[in-house]
Amino acid sequence: MTGKLYVIGIGPGDPELITLKAARILNQVPCLCVPRGREEGESLALSIVERAVDIKRKEIIEAYFPMRKTREDKTASAREENLPVGDLEEKWRATAFAIADRLKRNCDVAFITLGDPGLYSTFFYLYPHLVELNPQITIEIIPGVSAINAAAARAMIPLGQADEKIAILPANYSHDLEDTLKRFDTVILLKVYRSLPAIREILERLGLVDRAIYFLRLGLEGERIVRGLNALSNEDLDYFSLMIIRNQKDGR
Repeated sequence: MTGKLYVIGIGPGDPELITLKAARILNQVPCLCVPRGREEGESLALSIVERAVDIKRKEIIEAYFPMRKTREDKTASAREENLPVGDLEEKWRATAFAIADRLKRNCDVAFITLGDPGLYSTFFYLYPHLVELNPQITIEIIPGVSAINAAAARAMIPLGQADEKIAILPANYSHDLEDTLKRFDTVILLKVYRSLPAIREILERLGLVDRAIYFLRLGLEGERIVRGLNALSNEDLDYFSLMIIRNQKDGR
């Protein structure tokens, strides 16, 4: 008999947005696998979980996940982290091996991830290595509240109504942003902090500056919501940021 791996979305930051199912499993499992990245320093995900669950007696596996800009751009990530490209894959393999070792010993493991596991999650970098180690691995994914859903709720706006079209773009999207804004009713931009000048230029050209809502550190200390880019300052730029642009009027 082997253990089970749970992949748990813990929401964007507010521990009260952790689902009942996620909290139950987090309380039950003896081992947590915790992703961390350079931008987070220590594990932000773990700091959220420990506000909702007692982790004092749990084993913690720390997993290093540098932030890639694209799936294929290993070289750029390696350069930013001062690591050879092969070392990144080795770190992911080492994490997969640590998890597989616990599962082999009939120990359940919970891999925690910010937001929802299916939306730009760190877990799916790890998944191929886990399957390679054990093709019969048992995995259950527990969905979580995404920052996108939390942002729309905080701003009291719809993401989409009736036949409206929605687009979600990750970092480094400025090359096709203008076309996307013309074709979709709602456009969500993730991790906008480095691309803000290009975004502002495009929105000004299309007359959409006042339609943009910027969300900073949702559910975390320093949370801020800014309506319209003209109110943004350099102090508002943060890795944990997103923007929603609605082409439709919502009665606000």
